[in-house]
Amino acid sequence: MSDNDAAILQENNQENEPEVTMESLMGQLLESEGVTIDIPTAGEIRDGIIASLTDNQILVSIGAKSEGIISGKEFDAIPKEILATFEVGKAIPVYVITPEDHEGNLILSFARAVEEQSWIEAEELLKSGDSISSIVAGYNKGGLIVPLSTIRGFIPASQLGLSRRFNISGATPEEKFKEFVGEEVEVCVIEVDRQRQRLILSERAASTETRDMIRDKILEDLDEGSVRKGRVTSIADFGAFVNIGGADGLIHLSEMSWDRIDHPNELLKVGEEVEVKVISVDKDRRRIGLSLRALQPDPWNRYVADLKIGQLVEGEITRLTNFGAFAKLNLPGDLEGLVHISELSDKRIDHPKEILKSGDVVTLRILKIEDKDHRIGLSLRRVDSPAYADMDWKNLLESYNLEQGIEGETIGEIVGEIAPDEPLDDVDDTTPEEAEEAIEELSTPTDEIPSTVLEEAVEPLPSEIHAEEPAIVEDETIDEIESVEVVDAIEEAEAVEEAIEVEEVEEVEETEELPSEPESESAE
Repeated sequence: MSDNDAAILQENNQENEPEVTMESLMGQLLESEGVTIDIPTAGEIRDGIIASLTDNQILVSIGAKSEGIISGKEFDAIPKEILATFEVGKAIPVYVITPEDHEGNLILSFARAVEEQSWIEAEELLKSGDSISSIVAGYNKGGLIVPLSTIRGFIPASQLGLSRRFNISGATPEEKFKEFVGEEVEVCVIEVDRQRQRLILSERAASTETRDMIRDKILEDLDEGSVRKGRVTSIADFGAFVNIGGADGLIHLSEMSWDRIDHPNELLKVGEEVEVKVISVDKDRRRIGLSLRALQPDPWNRYVADLKIGQLVEGEITRLTNFGAFAKLNLPGDLEGLVHISELSDKRIDHPKEILKSGDVVTLRILKIEDKDHRIGLSLRRVDSPAYADMDWKNLLESYNLEQGIEGETIGEIVGEIAPDEPLDDVDDTTPEEAEEAIEELSTPTDEIPSTVLEEAVEPLPSEIHAEEPAIVEDETIDEIESVEVVDAIEEAEAVEEAIEVEEVEEVEETEELPSEPESESAE
């Protein structure tokens, strides 16, 4: 080997030898003493032991050549309740931020270590599909915030469990989700994105609830008379279905309002939130009866307070059925009553249309008032019944604010047909002087009366006529009549005049019959 070759070989050996540094020399020294050093790398998570603890920094030994430091914002990031548990000698996880800064310090972080462990745990849960239990810490406009160790996970509203989702009500996030804060929730991890700091959880995936299970649970917890909030899910002609906590209940058309309505859509619409009262629970058939009007004041008692059995009312016929006719009463409150077919007429009828038609306005009599069922029984055939005559008379007096037994009142004054202060043209106001003149006119002397009339007046009547009619007293004179009081004289004169006229008529009839008697005898 030449000298040149030896020089080249020596240079190559020098190039292949590692650079000698202080760290390498310290490592060689520790290795010779049997001590090994694990040099940390950035981003690595290590378990360390607290070596020193002050008010603004923590020294942690992680097996490196020097102790690491937790200070500044990393020290402030440690929750106070956790920091209060730290003490010298306690093992804690740390995250290596910088193995050696410009001052040669090893910079560590406790908060980042815990966060990194949480992400690792979340990824493991995503792979396994296992569920964990946590507490709802908050909410935003889209769902609930749930912590997973030190990172915050999000449960969208669509991923909530059925029972919780059915209980959501209100228009704002606070109204929808505030009541869930602090409640325990079982969730599964369904998405992990460490770069975007995105952790999505699902309560629905962790829940084994079914609709039937929820309905059974609701039925067990429901009590008649309780008040619940729900949401209208569908509307039919006969009522509306409302979901309360996961179970559907029915508000029948008759339970919508105290006033008459024709269809539920007059009051409700699908998706509307309502407050309802539970009026029936059928656990066997899984049916829930709800009511809107039960939460409203009942006007029935106020409307029927002044009504009485037997009272006459006016009503308009609204519907005809096989069993009777419904009539809307002309009274405050939109009251409606039933005229049963047996109360329409005294005669037998097969259908109310034989007597009435819709729109007829008739007078009816109240037969019964059922407060519990809000029913009024009416009658058409008993409107003129004598059994209610006294009541009708009393009601008439009360309607005119009159009292019975007021002296001097007449029917005309009560009903208003005759004004009591108006003079009557047909009343003859005869004075005593006028009465005497009338008597003198009636007292005509007998010599002025034709003789034929006098003879006919005094001629004896046939025996059969005398037996039936009383004889006229001939002994009375004008002087005797004039001696009587004025009123008696008028009555006496009228009686005499009437008697004379009667005898004249009878005499004429007798004279017409006399010529026929001989003819009848000759015929015999």
